[in-house]
Amino acid sequence: MAPSRRDAAWLPCLLLATFVIGTDDFVIAGVLPVIAADLRVSEAAAGQLVTAFSVTYAVAAPAMAVLTARMPRKALLVGGLAAFAAANLVTALAPNYATLMGARVLTALIGATLTPAAFAMAERLSAPERAGRAIGMVAAGLTLSLFVGVPVGTLLGENLGWRSTFVAVGVFTCLVVAAGSRLLPRVPGAAPLGVGGQVRTLGRPAVLLCAAGTVVAAASGLMTYTYIAPLTEDLTGRGGGILALFIAVVGVSGAVGTVAGGLLTDRWGPDRTLLASVAGVVTATAVLAALGTGGREAAPVWPVALTLALWGFAAWSFTPPMNTRIMRLAGEAGTEAVALNTSGLYVGIAMAGAVGGAVLASYDGTGVAVAATAVGAVAYLVLAVSVRRFPVRDERRTSTGRKGNAHVRA
Repeated sequence: MAPSRRDAAWLPCLLLATFVIGTDDFVIAGVLPVIAADLRVSEAAAGQLVTAFSVTYAVAAPAMAVLTARMPRKALLVGGLAAFAAANLVTALAPNYATLMGARVLTALIGATLTPAAFAMAERLSAPERAGRAIGMVAAGLTLSLFVGVPVGTLLGENLGWRSTFVAVGVFTCLVVAAGSRLLPRVPGAAPLGVGGQVRTLGRPAVLLCAAGTVVAAASGLMTYTYIAPLTEDLTGRGGGILALFIAVVGVSGAVGTVAGGLLTDRWGPDRTLLASVAGVVTATAVLAALGTGGREAAPVWPVALTLALWGFAAWSFTPPMNTRIMRLAGEAGTEAVALNTSGLYVGIAMAGAVGGAVLASYDGTGVAVAATAVGAVAYLVLAVSVRRFPVRDERRTSTGRKGNAHVRA
């Protein structure tokens, strides 16, 4: 029997799944110095743990989506989360750097499998006119991991040792496994498209252009966040405690933006919401650049904070319409398309670090805002062409008499 779409007990489970995966991904940056000291390696070597995780995630996501497409969705998520919990406990017990590196690669492989499946399952189980809302809730798990899970995990690592951070992630994941085994509905795997059919779907120009937009948009948005410390210090002339305020502003506005992105996707459709999101990011980074080149020695704190609030709202409202759009473009290969999009996100993150770092080395924090604005403008053009050439239908007008999103496979 199909699960009732009004019975939304499954949605918090998917949110918590992305929360633990996101926390595991991002928290290591906060405990790198402690890891380096404990394992007697340089901080640069410890930083390669982040690189290995990101590269594995980006490469593995599409491949794992194809390989696991026919597995029942509940079994994949619950079993995968159990393996994820075990991998984090292995991480916590790692006696040396090599073992820790292997454990991080394993957790990245599992996370790359589960995150796209969670997004696609939310889209499949929700009513067509509420799909954006459901995807927004799952994306909120990643947002909360960045602004709740990471600070808590970092605090644990600083006070009880870095191993306690990964023990906590593992234990919390076990709780999510227990909840998921009870609350997630049984959903069959994919119809047998075959690997060739899946690859052909992912190779459609509509899907590839959409994913390319994700790469460039992520590079713009994450460039601002990656270098928020030097950017805001150059703008205001203040560092230290004021940075915590700015990050908190981004966190709150980002959480609101994630939920709003889902609601607006259902109200406006994914195409309009996506373009509005990127336009908001470009506007905000342009204002930050203008504040830095306005002839003042230092900008007041309040306009910087207000602009960062706009930026956080717009940047974090991006995920729901983008994932909704690419799933509808891919049709029966929805999970695989989200996985491709996830790879694009990680490529964009890498680009953000490389381009922003080069600009910062040659200019200053304000230069990062200028670069983010330019890259964001390119992202808007790419996505505007994508939307114009390959529009997706408005599900509010096509859902009557149709059971769920049959054209999208979780």
